[in-house]
Amino acid sequence: MLKHVRSLATVVLAGALFVGATAAPAIATGPSVPTAKQAAKLSGTITVSAAASLTEAFTQMGADFQKQNKGTTVAFNFAASSALAAQIQGGAPADVFASADGANMQKVVSTGQVTADPIDFTANLLTIVVKKGNPSNVKKLADLANLGVVALCAPAVPCGKYATQMLTQDGVTIPPEKITLGQDVKATLAAVSPGDADAGLVYVTDAKSAGSTVTQVKIPASLNVLAVYPIAPIAASPNSALADAWVSYMTSAAGQKALAKYGFLPVPAT
Repeated sequence: MLKHVRSLATVVLAGALFVGATAAPAIATGPSVPTAKQAAKLSGTITVSAAASLTEAFTQMGADFQKQNKGTTVAFNFAASSALAAQIQGGAPADVFASADGANMQKVVSTGQVTADPIDFTANLLTIVVKKGNPSNVKKLADLANLGVVALCAPAVPCGKYATQMLTQDGVTIPPEKITLGQDVKATLAAVSPGDADAGLVYVTDAKSAGSTVTQVKIPASLNVLAVYPIAPIAASPNSALADAWVSYMTSAAGQKALAKYGFLPVPAT
């Protein structure tokens, strides 16, 4: 489900990110947040297992959803998508899974925890983060090879896979002894601020959430990769109506607008 940003559709998409566009997604959209009449049918609690990069967006969206749907509670379990897939396969309680890549979603599809067709609901790009003010004067991706310590996500984590793909395709080799690995994108970001790493590769959305604590060095569209996020309800959910409503919210106009606010991108047309 990874798409190289050199394709026309992705180049246009990446450009939209840097000018702040919030175009509607090319996926089939569900209804907006349920109306008062629909909300009367929803009640109870669901647990959404979601990629760590969705933390800020989903936390706010959960509050908005609950406000619109009185009597509902949306709880979250944020972690690396690889860890979440393993948890779900091991029987951990979850009603919805939102992954940062298709491979980890496919794991739970193949073992039967997800029986509905996953929906690609948003996308993301990678960026370089450096310490505030950029004291190492990092200007481009190739500069990472010359730094003292570079933070990357662990290889099994989606942001780590994306980073490896990008570095490989762009011919950038960072000496292994200079790399520190984070268990998820939040840990990787923390290795730069307030940690000891000189720079790191994280999602644009995480750099945005970090605010002024780090400086972002953007990666040109021609060198970047696109992360596409699928979402699906868990087949054994005891509250399938509420789980389905959350999934529908993600693809609705309201959901897409909320995701765009946090720097996420619409899914490109296929």
